[in-house]
Formats: sequence, structure tokens, C-alpha cells
Amino acid sequence: MTPTFDRLLDLAQTEVQTAIDALPDELRPAAESVPVILEPSPNAGYVTDGIAPDTLGLFLGESMADPPSSHPQPTQIILFLENLWQFAEHDKTIYLDEVRTTYLHELGHYFGFDEDDLEERGLE
Repeated sequence: MTPTFDRLLDLAQTEVQTAIDALPDELRPAAESVPVILEPSPNAGYVTDGIAPDTLGLFLGESMADPPSSHPQPTQIILFLENLWQFAEHDKTIYLDEVRTTYLHELGHYFGFDEDDLEERGLE
């Protein structure tokens, strides 16, 4: 049975906060500064822009490694909760693990890690 979006939202919010709380002290303030947006799935605009409809998460904006600019996109992490639930095959334990992994993956992009760096850290 699929939980309501509100239930997926509650679970994800708690898991993201747990992940933030577990970060080393020197990383936590930077992580807390990045808004985390929780949506059901990519909207039509994202899909038109080339984001796959089954995407689990997305980092938008400038990373800490980027030089300052007048980039119009606010820095944010977006998690797509219904996609995460589907990916977890409707298993709550797997869902929570995937929320954490996807959040940390996208946070890694904010810290300036590329896909190889993330894979080395087990966040692919």
C-alpha cells in the first residue's frame, strides 16, 4: 500500500534532518544553509528541460566550488518522494535509506563533488 504524500513527506523530512545532524560539525552549517524541497516527482517544466521523469533528486544552483556569479537559479536540493518510493519498491526501510543517500548525493554536488567523487564515497 502506498502511503499518502503527507506520510512520505514526514518520513523524508525526518530522514533529511537525521542526515544533517550526523554530518561532521564543519559541514553541518553549510548543509543547513541549502533549502531542501520535497516534491512528488519532476514537474512538466523539469521534464521539458531534460530531467528524466523518474529522477530521484536534483541539485540546482551554484556549488561551493563555483566562483560567485549572478546565477539566476537559487541553490537548492530537490527530492522527488514518489519516485524514491517507487525506487524503494514500496519498502519503508529502503525508502528511508534512499532518501538519505539521495540527499547526501545532492549535497555532495553542493560541496563541489563530481560523479566520480560521489561514487568513491558510496553516494552514487
